[in-house]
Amino acid sequence: MLDQAERLRLLSSTERDLIRLVHEPGFPRWLEQIQATGGCAHPIYLSGHTTVRDAFTGTVLRHYDTSGEPGGRMPVRCRNRRASRCQPCARLHAGDTFHLVRAGLVGGKGVADRVQLHPRLFVTLTAPSFGSVHRSGTANSAYCHPRREGGQCSHGRPLGCGRQHSDTDPALGQPLCPDCYDYTGHVLWHASAGLLWSRYVHTVRRHLASAAGITQTRLREHLTLSFAKVAEYQKRGAVHFHAVVRLDGPLGPASPPPLWATTELLEAAVRSAAASVEVRTPYSPATGERVIRWGVQLDVHAIRSRAFAGSAVTDDAVAAYVAKYVSKSVGDAGGIDRRITDVDSIRLAPVNAHLRALMGTCWRLGGLPELTDLNLRSWTHTLGFRGHVLTKSRRYSTTYGELRTARARHRSQTAPLDLEGTTVTESAWRYVGSGHSLAEAELAAGIAEDHARGRDLAREARAWGHDQR
Repeated sequence: MLDQAERLRLLSSTERDLIRLVHEPGFPRWLEQIQATGGCAHPIYLSGHTTVRDAFTGTVLRHYDTSGEPGGRMPVRCRNRRASRCQPCARLHAGDTFHLVRAGLVGGKGVADRVQLHPRLFVTLTAPSFGSVHRSGTANSAYCHPRREGGQCSHGRPLGCGRQHSDTDPALGQPLCPDCYDYTGHVLWHASAGLLWSRYVHTVRRHLASAAGITQTRLREHLTLSFAKVAEYQKRGAVHFHAVVRLDGPLGPASPPPLWATTELLEAAVRSAAASVEVRTPYSPATGERVIRWGVQLDVHAIRSRAFAGSAVTDDAVAAYVAKYVSKSVGDAGGIDRRITDVDSIRLAPVNAHLRALMGTCWRLGGLPELTDLNLRSWTHTLGFRGHVLTKSRRYSTTYGELRTARARHRSQTAPLDLEGTTVTESAWRYVGSGHSLAEAELAAGIAEDHARGRDLAREARAWGHDQR
């Protein structure tokens, strides 16, 4: 028989931490807290209190203090949108995105239902080609880059590729010739993509005004252009944008656009603006002055309601498509989702040679004084792309904050106390820590897995009930 000390020595670090955790006096309450966060992988711990009083009598209507919680602290979700960092929070963020985008298509969440009748388009804007890369084939050929006449580039590499790449082939997205690939152009396009989108929206408005025969300054008197867009990384490491574009009246979603503002007019403006808008990068002796434009591939589809059978571009389908990509990052294209702080980290990063070359180009260009404003070194891990993954116009629909507030009220099953401004809230909170210990991380992962399994079972039950009907 081994004594207790010897038995503990033979256990792993996680097992020893688990023994410590379950013997904590507040362990059952800690489990309840982590259940409430959905098994968040990296919770934020706060300490403090909140007191709600009647504004006239001073009576305490509600009070919460963390002094009675385990460790005197309370965990809250990290709210990280990236599935690679926290799967439970990423799923919740994707769900919020679905409702945010869908509300701008069918109404609800404070948006008038009549938006279903407004002109709406689903637009995909791509980056230009910076060099030929391996691909899984096209509609015309299942082969990568078939070239019957053969040929080689100036570096002695084949100009074509006659292979059929599977979707999991590591060669996908890799350049046929790394020496021919325009890495500088790729990085500078990423750094300017946000400005390019902003100018694109302004150009669409200008083209709409021109088509209607009015000045751009008077366009707001007739209609409002609303949008929501999400960025997606392709296999080659370049982003492209998926956007919902909608025309409203001058008062926003609650007012109809003028009769001349049709879906066809909006599509014409979207296409013409994409072909004409451009951005110029700061001049540098090392890179020159680059002209940044959209790629030639442009997809534009009218969005239909669910009543149109057989249509793939429906309200719900578009909302689900945008929500799917909001939880992704450059890590889904083979990159890393943490900041690069030195050049050695690029050399040791677990990425393919193509992405490593893009990171190296970011770091090199970031050291040029002419390009300081692009802040490329801070965004080396995103290959120079500095934009938010999802952006929307102010009048498109609801906000993430409003969705979170509504969910919190629903879960607490309490009505807001300050409907008439008769209460006073006093709060004092401070950050006291974050993350899990080894055993806590294992238990949180199990809780997250149980929640996911429960959702799958509930989905199957609903589908079974629907089939029975």
